[in-house]
Amino acid sequence: MLALRSLAFNICFYAATTVLAVVGLPTLISGRSVMGLARAWGQITLWLLRVVAGTRVEFRGMENIPPGPLLVAAKHQSALETLALCTVLPDFAYVLKKELLLIPLIGWYLSRSGMVAIDRSKGTRAMSLMNAAAGAAIGRGRQLIIFPEGTRRPVGAAPAYKQGLSHLYVALNVPCVPVALNTGLFWARNSLVRRPGTAVIEFLPPIPPGLPRQEFQALAQERLEAASAALVDEVQRGRVELRAGAVAEASARR
Repeated sequence: MLALRSLAFNICFYAATTVLAVVGLPTLISGRSVMGLARAWGQITLWLLRVVAGTRVEFRGMENIPPGPLLVAAKHQSALETLALCTVLPDFAYVLKKELLLIPLIGWYLSRSGMVAIDRSKGTRAMSLMNAAAGAAIGRGRQLIIFPEGTRRPVGAAPAYKQGLSHLYVALNVPCVPVALNTGLFWARNSLVRRPGTAVIEFLPPIPPGLPRQEFQALAQERLEAASAALVDEVQRGRVELRAGAVAEASARR
């Protein structure tokens, strides 16, 4: 059953993505239109997950998102949070590698929507170029999303935080909202299996600007790791209790 539901979701997801990418071409006339298309893509994906795969997404801590421009530092376990965050942040922009702009169709949308692309081939200049693009996004009041570890990491993997987060925190001088999650339990990287249950994406209290760089880096990592571990444990503990309850019920029937 799990395999069939996962297969059905993947077929629907990639079909919907292809249709939106083609039908949405007229939205390239403006960045705002592209942002609307991105939100629709995220909402359709969450709907398909719930209806087809039995996976719900719960957002917690929405009250911790301050108005205006800010830095959003999200744990990265899955493609799920990339899509889900589009649906709740009003004017988001992602920090991403420049190579993604070369993907046919998708790259056009990313370029038009004003994402902050890092050109790693520029070496030491990459940071200054990123600062300029990030500063422009923040100047327009956007919520700049960065994955501090740079790539998706399996649930339970040792932290591998890069310096890009603290670099932007100091350069931009805006609040930083850490985002903890447990999405890797339901949509694991490099896997086509979509597990049923409730994935949680939690916005933690913002870290105000002005902290020393290394102090901020340590604090952000500590909060993200502790909160994400708690969310993972919440699911795993629930599964153990569910199995124990099922065993007890089966024993009672004998």
